[in-house]
Amino acid sequence: MDIEQGQGSNLSPLSPPSCVSYLNSKYVSALGLDVGRKRIGVAGCDRLGLIATGITTVERTSFGQVVEQIQKLVNEREVQVLVVGLPYSMDGSLGFQAKQVQKFATRLGKVLKLPVEYVDERLTSFQAEQLLIAENRSPSRHKALIDRKAAALILQQWLDTRRAGLQSTELSAE
Repeated sequence: MDIEQGQGSNLSPLSPPSCVSYLNSKYVSALGLDVGRKRIGVAGCDRLGLIATGITTVERTSFGQVVEQIQKLVNEREVQVLVVGLPYSMDGSLGFQAKQVQKFATRLGKVLKLPVEYVDERLTSFQAEQLLIAENRSPSRHKALIDRKAAALILQQWLDTRRAGLQSTELSAE
């Protein structure tokens, strides 16, 4: 398997409730994004929202170029939501990089007309590097792969939290 479960989640939709029908749906199509200064790791999930896998890595040359590549994936996969890793500081505060990621994700969500949700991504890149080391691959030679794996970890966290929420809703309805 390409991912490993992450820890904790900090979900916060930016779009109005009318746009979040995916929250109560059994089926979901989401893109997980690990936004970095140079690259964006991208992950997708199966329609049941069980398994996240890395799809690609987008080089950040211009905002327009990023939008074009992400839009293509959104169309192909009928994406309903963007799940973005937010790099909180170890003390839980939002530092400079987290604010930059929020600004970028908000802009991307508006252009793509998709809701954006955030997941606490602390240590996902470290976890992704550890997965590579376990596969006897050099992290320094596989930066793009680390970004994809980190995106898969971010998306898997969100999927697990979402699934747990759906299950508790189903139980309370019985």
